[in-house]
Amino acid sequence: MAQQVMRRHIIPVARKLGITKRIGWHTFRHTYCTLLRSTGAELKTMQELLRHSTIRVTLDTYTQAVTAEKRTAQEAVVALLFPERTRET
Repeated sequence: MAQQVMRRHIIPVARKLGITKRIGWHTFRHTYCTLLRSTGAELKTMQELLRHSTIRVTLDTYTQAVTAEKRTAQEAVVALLFPERTRET
């Protein structure tokens, strides 16, 4: 049943949105963990919510680094490569 939902509903919508990476149920766990981290959730809270045995699993496997500094740096590179885009916005 779960795989059927993934194949029939979630993956087609992701493709329409331009998401081409492989998507599975653990994709939602990765996203949830990253969002928790970006809201400033305590590490122990994240570990317990995801029911991981150690904080290492939570941080090394499930959390993506998302920081304002990274976004700013990325935007600066895009501005260098595509100056016409930054003038339009």
